[in-house]
Amino acid sequence: MKLLKNVINKWKNSLVKQIKRIKTEHLVKEYFKNNVLFISFLLTSVFNSTMLRFFCMHSIENYLSWKAVLADTIVVMIIGAFGYLIKPKNRFVYYFCASVFLTAICTINSAYYTFYTSFASISMLSLTQYIGDVGDAVVENVLQLKDLFYVIGPIIMILVHIKLKKKNYYKKVEVKADRRKKTLTTLTASGVLLAIFLLTLTSLDVSRFFKQWNKEYVVMRFGIYVYQVNDLITSVQPKINSMFGFDKANKEFHDYLAQKGDTTAPNEYTNIFEGKNVIVIHGESMMTNLIGLEFNGQEVTPNLNKLSKEGMYFSNFYSQVSVGTSSDSELTFNTSLLPTKSGTAFVSYSDRTYIGIPTLLKEKGYYTFSMHANNADFWNRRAMHNNLGYDKFYSKSDYEVTKENIIGLGLSDKEFFRQSIDKMKQINEEHEKWYGLLIMLSNHTPFSEVEKYGEFPVDIKETIINEEGVEEEIIHPYMEETKLGNYFKSVHYADEALGEFIQQLEENGLLENTVFVLYGDHDARLPRKDYNLLYNYDLETDEMYDKEDPRYKEYDSYQYELGRKVPFIIWTKDMAGSKLNFENTNVMGMYDVVPTLGNMFGFSNSYILGHDIYYIKDSNIVVFPNGNWVTNKLYYNSQKVAYLPLSEEPITEEEISKNTEYTNKILEISNDIIVFDLLNKEKNQEMEGD
Repeated sequence: MKLLKNVINKWKNSLVKQIKRIKTEHLVKEYFKNNVLFISFLLTSVFNSTMLRFFCMHSIENYLSWKAVLADTIVVMIIGAFGYLIKPKNRFVYYFCASVFLTAICTINSAYYTFYTSFASISMLSLTQYIGDVGDAVVENVLQLKDLFYVIGPIIMILVHIKLKKKNYYKKVEVKADRRKKTLTTLTASGVLLAIFLLTLTSLDVSRFFKQWNKEYVVMRFGIYVYQVNDLITSVQPKINSMFGFDKANKEFHDYLAQKGDTTAPNEYTNIFEGKNVIVIHGESMMTNLIGLEFNGQEVTPNLNKLSKEGMYFSNFYSQVSVGTSSDSELTFNTSLLPTKSGTAFVSYSDRTYIGIPTLLKEKGYYTFSMHANNADFWNRRAMHNNLGYDKFYSKSDYEVTKENIIGLGLSDKEFFRQSIDKMKQINEEHEKWYGLLIMLSNHTPFSEVEKYGEFPVDIKETIINEEGVEEEIIHPYMEETKLGNYFKSVHYADEALGEFIQQLEENGLLENTVFVLYGDHDARLPRKDYNLLYNYDLETDEMYDKEDPRYKEYDSYQYELGRKVPFIIWTKDMAGSKLNFENTNVMGMYDVVPTLGNMFGFSNSYILGHDIYYIKDSNIVVFPNGNWVTNKLYYNSQKVAYLPLSEEPITEEEISKNTEYTNKILEISNDIIVFDLLNKEKNQEMEGD
């Protein structure tokens, strides 16, 4: 009897479970059947955001970042929940528009990441006015096939809509109470998932989320949709803070200055160039890895090589640009400040007070000018050059530009330099001392006008003895028809223009009592795969070495990031062979230029972030706008929270923590200086008086 009872109970329990399972399956089936639009919208939108990380951030950690998937799911569920408030017959329009909007976010960020290795910001909307001037570069160098992938979301939504329409799905009637219930239920589910998500966050996650410096990290942990919402708030925040947060920012700024103290001291290079004229060359997209590079015995940049051998060459020099690219390099070179957290200083904060090198030299009796044969308002240079202290800005309207002398975005470098000579001769006659900046243009992405660059083959020529015993020249394509190969052709042209310019300066007596300074504004932002081909080309197969081949040279993401160095050279015509003719290998950033040149030319600026490289020497640290940093000992990637040792010296966690804290502090201080206009002494005094 007892045995029978146990059997009946087991059968009963099994039956109950089966009924519950069937009921659950039925409910799930019914849910999917009655919520096809919502589920389609949810799945396609989260799939797109996941693929964005897959295309942009190539690491297993990014691919499998469940936190990002969960965060994106929460955002999409919240957006989708409100679709239930709309009557079924109109619901598709809501979900389709929402799908298009989220698809646009993924597409824009995907294309943006290709060029800037960062994610898009609402604050950059002000820069869309410049897209027309660089349209070809955007189409050729930025937009890729992967950026069209995301339209799969809206397409699936349309297909689902067509199928539902055939089944008369939209004719069913839902009372308002049921629609509200579905909305509330979905929002409640979103809230539960949000609570779970918040419990998984670390203090580091929260800190980086609010600071928004490290955009890659935010997207990796919070997903693209949460990032974009946070970016909107962050982009508006400076405008609000500039009205209400001045006192706090001003106090932290002066606390920083007091703590920093005096970071200068006389050294053997103090005032060595005082009173001399200065020519500064802003080398568009010039990179350090060009120096010494040859193809078939022909140097890519013979003139750059010559300057580096005869001058004071800083071979471990980094640009510190953000999304403002060339304008960011001008800002940091002139002021020792870093790019702003949102927007760009040249466009978003052009009305702020800056202390630039031209202003400091004007106080010493210099006439200051800048020359650039592009539109004066591109990157808002007309306003900013005046603000930085240039007496005169020669722009496109001051040059003769014809269809025949244009390369890329504007007047060719050779023609630009040739026409600039006459202007400089007049300046030299009228002024005892002068400082001039000349901004090159031809070596600008997309590096596609190879027919205008002149002959410079980037193949490999090999002489062999053929079967008949006769010498025969074999040509291997190597870098031909690659973006990097085209870049070499472009920069060879730019280097040739530079050499002709120096010759013209000499012929017109403009190198007498003159210091020639050259810096690369930023890297050329070229594909890593092309560098792998450059360093691992196999002549026998016309392909790359296999990774197992002992000749294979690893060129991973760390090597790529460190390879973005740009040249910085100080040269005079009589420097070769002197005590000033040497290579400085200490790590140095663009923000170190003001104090280093200031020591040499006898000007100073108390409100700087960088250091005189001859004062700080091998203890320097270069801070990047994305939160990364580099010293002589290591390169730290804040996105990966990992580092690459650069020397055999021991590295401690305390040292990494200290440098990371310093990096975050410098970025905040620099941003506050610009956003709150802290260098405007009159404004400071007025607000302090209130």
